[in-house]
Amino acid sequence: MHPFRFGIQCRGPADPQGWRALARQVEDLGWSTLTIADHFDDALAPIPGVMAAADATTVLRVGTMVLSNDYRHPVVVAKEAATLDVLTGGRFELGIGAGWMTVDYEAAGIPLDEAGERVHRLGEAVAVLKGLWAGDPCTLEGEHYRIDGLAGLPRPVTPGGPPIVIGGGGPRVLRLAGREADVVGINVNLKAGVIDQRAFPDGTPEATDRKVGWVRAAAGDLRFVNTSRRRRSRRSPR
Repeated sequence: MHPFRFGIQCRGPADPQGWRALARQVEDLGWSTLTIADHFDDALAPIPGVMAAADATTVLRVGTMVLSNDYRHPVVVAKEAATLDVLTGGRFELGIGAGWMTVDYEAAGIPLDEAGERVHRLGEAVAVLKGLWAGDPCTLEGEHYRIDGLAGLPRPVTPGGPPIVIGGGGPRVLRLAGREADVVGINVNLKAGVIDQRAFPDGTPEATDRKVGWVRAAAGDLRFVNTSRRRRSRRSPR
């Protein structure tokens, strides 16, 4: 059994002294992980933000909760995540999701495909990440990504790469998380593209139990395997 961990999601402050002081306070208070979301608002950008937080601390884990897969090519994500894994001494956790916030897509001019298409693309992206962190040159021919003999460098210090967190609230993404993630972030279903009253009925204990069931069914016997990277689950902080 893994110990229960508590993480905290932070947006700022955006000034360097304030952000470093906040990260040290989070560590001093005993939080396990500091995470940053991925939106086109006034919050800090997740990749440089978590690196600055890790630099200001010693044992605090840092992570993204969660990157939108549609905003970056997985080859770029794999390299940045491996670099963070190296520079933090293995304290980075890569949270990634299919994307959901309509206003982000519209403001940035990024097409917002149907949920099933986005989840399928996320699944291919996770295959790219794991392939690039496996140690050998990666070749993958998918519907969305084509990788041709690319070596994933730098090599992560964490065997197999940093832990992958997949978060979401729908059956397709949570089944993907059950199969592929090290940590599962269970959220309300945000298919509406906004957080409003439509999301509240999906946050009940009964709805959460149903989602845990999807994850368990997809994970199968894998959740019982005793390895250095056991699967863990936790609710996604918001």
